[in-house]
Amino acid sequence: MHGTIAAMQFLPWAHPVDDGFTLRGWHTPPSGKPLLHFLHGNGFCSRMYEPMLAHLAAHFDLWLCDVQGHGDSDHGGAFAGWNRNAEWAVDALRAQGQAFADVPKVAAGHSFGGVLTSLMLAQHPGLFQRAALLDPVLFTPAMLMGMSVAEATGMTRFTPLARQARARRAHWPDRASARASLVGRGVYKGWSDAALDAFVTHALGPAPEGGVVLKCRPEREAEVFSSAPERLWHHLGRVRTPTLVLRAERTFPFIEESVARWQLVNPVVSASQMPGGHCFMQERPEEAASAVTAFLAAIPPAGVNG
Repeated sequence: MHGTIAAMQFLPWAHPVDDGFTLRGWHTPPSGKPLLHFLHGNGFCSRMYEPMLAHLAAHFDLWLCDVQGHGDSDHGGAFAGWNRNAEWAVDALRAQGQAFADVPKVAAGHSFGGVLTSLMLAQHPGLFQRAALLDPVLFTPAMLMGMSVAEATGMTRFTPLARQARARRAHWPDRASARASLVGRGVYKGWSDAALDAFVTHALGPAPEGGVVLKCRPEREAEVFSSAPERLWHHLGRVRTPTLVLRAERTFPFIEESVARWQLVNPVVSASQMPGGHCFMQERPEEAASAVTAFLAAIPPAGVNG
């Protein structure tokens, strides 16, 4: 059984955080199935993954969270960091997701969202029964040390990914011209038509001056790229939830190195390679959903999560 995007119903939720702004997201109507908590990549938003999510919805109820400054969540001033955003996602689920309190919970996240998910697993070991991380940008210890030095000297703004993000085009006359300018280019290369349509539908919003604009400001994307999680490897060592990392065939070299290191230091972590690039789930949504489902669905048939 496979879902379709047209058949999915999403209900909005909103959660005020202690920094004075509001996180927003979506969930499918409670059906009694296990709940899948999903976090998006940097510069993206949760509903742009609908082609993959539609297949996952056949097996799970879905909880989607747009993190600070992404999707429908407020920009919220300066980026509060990876660790605080992970905690806010947990707070939002617990406060707004009471309808799912008594069903098993699993988690998934892509890229930046995969790392946030790993922090959630470390800090809240009873919350999720299994997790699948899709090409998470797990920085090596050497990278983290270098970023710490760069942060101390004010050089993080000049990292290649941060510079690239700031230069990103953010405004178009309409959605059709936005789609035409993105197809086959950069990070969007190889995306399925449905995935690109979902991005144009959900990651763009009306611009005050007319036309459409990226919901995630390029400066926010750059802020994320200019920062790193606090005590990442300490947290990765504390994860006790069975976790599958789906690595992309063509991605950043440091991801393979970090995943191999994580497997060495933590026996609950397994890994598998997926064909495609860093956004392989946008290239082959059904294949990605099948790999995620095969792992996450192997949970006890009954039980209550904390």
